[in-house]
Amino acid sequence: MTPQRQLVLEAVTALGHATPEDVFGWVRQRSAAVNISTVYRTLELLEEVGLVNHAHLTHGAPTYHAAAAPEHVHLICRGCGDVIEVEPAEVAPMLDSLRHTHGFVADVGHLTVFGSCARCGGSAS
Repeated sequence: MTPQRQLVLEAVTALGHATPEDVFGWVRQRSAAVNISTVYRTLELLEEVGLVNHAHLTHGAPTYHAAAAPEHVHLICRGCGDVIEVEPAEVAPMLDSLRHTHGFVADVGHLTVFGSCARCGGSAS
C-alpha cells in the first residue's frame, strides 16, 4: 500500500462517515502531495479490495466508512443532519417482511432511512 493510499484509509477510519472532500481535507493537512482525483481513485480502489464501504447519506457525494466497522443502518435527520447508526437487528422485522413477501434481500450496508431525530421533532414510541 502506498503512503497516499494509507493516508486515505486512515482518514476514512478517523472521520467515520466521510465524503471524498472530507477525506481530501484530512489528508491534505498531512500531505500536500495528494490531490482530490487521487482521493477519488483511492477510495474506489479501497472499496474494490474490501477495506472501505460507501453509503448514500445525502443527495451529494457518497460517504465512506471503514469496512472493519460493524454493519449498520443509517438514520439521517433531515432537520439537523445527524447520522445515527443502528444495528441491523433493529430493522430485522422489516428485512424479514421484505424477504418473505417479495423475495427481496436488502443490502443493509446501503440502507438509509431519512426522518427526524428526537431533537428535531421525532418521538420515541
